[in-house]
Amino acid sequence: MAVKVWIAHEEGRALLGPLPDGVEVEVYDGRGDYPSDPAALDFWVPPFLAQSKVTTPLRDMTSLKAIQLLSAGAEVWVPAVPPGVTLCDARGVHTGVTAEWTLGAVIASMRGFDVFARKQTRHEWKVEWTTTVVGKRALIVGAGDIGEKVADVLTVLGVEVEKVARRARPGVHPIDRIDALLPDFDVVILILPLTDATRGLVDAKFLARMKDGALLVNAARGPIVDTDALVAEVASGRLRCAVDVVDPEPLPADHPLWDLEGALITPHAGASVDGTLDRAYAPIGAQIRRFAAGEPLENVVSDGY
Repeated sequence: MAVKVWIAHEEGRALLGPLPDGVEVEVYDGRGDYPSDPAALDFWVPPFLAQSKVTTPLRDMTSLKAIQLLSAGAEVWVPAVPPGVTLCDARGVHTGVTAEWTLGAVIASMRGFDVFARKQTRHEWKVEWTTTVVGKRALIVGAGDIGEKVADVLTVLGVEVEKVARRARPGVHPIDRIDALLPDFDVVILILPLTDATRGLVDAKFLARMKDGALLVNAARGPIVDTDALVAEVASGRLRCAVDVVDPEPLPADHPLWDLEGALITPHAGASVDGTLDRAYAPIGAQIRRFAAGEPLENVVSDGY
């Protein structure tokens, strides 16, 4: 079976592993001319962390059958994928590093590392009393593989953890219980996909229900949180936040969130670490082999994620 595949990185070729005869791999990073006729393309691996404009080539890919993302989030692609094209995400690829960022953000914010870093730039040696994660309660909103890994580590650190997901299951509350749960937690961690149901979930009402002095951590997607409402709460000093994602992105240089002492901000860098391509392309090689053999693909996106 002849299969034409486009991948986003030249380095990815060597990471795919052995492919069946008849599989042709070309590199297209989403910029400039196509490497060949897009109408003959079967399987596409678009650029990592792509914005909506990267879906534009879909109009020329008239024979496309499958899209394999390099990211776990599929919100850019869900409304753009034509009927008959299977969309697959990179579920599991970034679990470890995203969990690492989340745990680092929780500890850094609660122990005031961001405050001490600002003092360091002023060469100021001054002890500040901070809070700690030890003995606190954390609510994880989104109980997938990342949420479970974060929960495991926080539990080892002496944190009491509860989890919320779309549907209830043993050890996990349903999302419709969240209003009742929020006032009881010192840390609220967002690790859930952006869908129509989660867009704007964390609004002024949600934030108002959070415990005084609580920390909101967003390791999910920016539009899940109402940024203006978050700024108001953090500016008042009632809440703190640690965010890797915001709405809008990139955060404008004059945005008030930058200057709030209670805000720790990283620029959507949770998965921007060494080894990312190695982790991403090895399972893509297996996915291409399934596709070429006519076998069911893994991590197929359904209901937005």
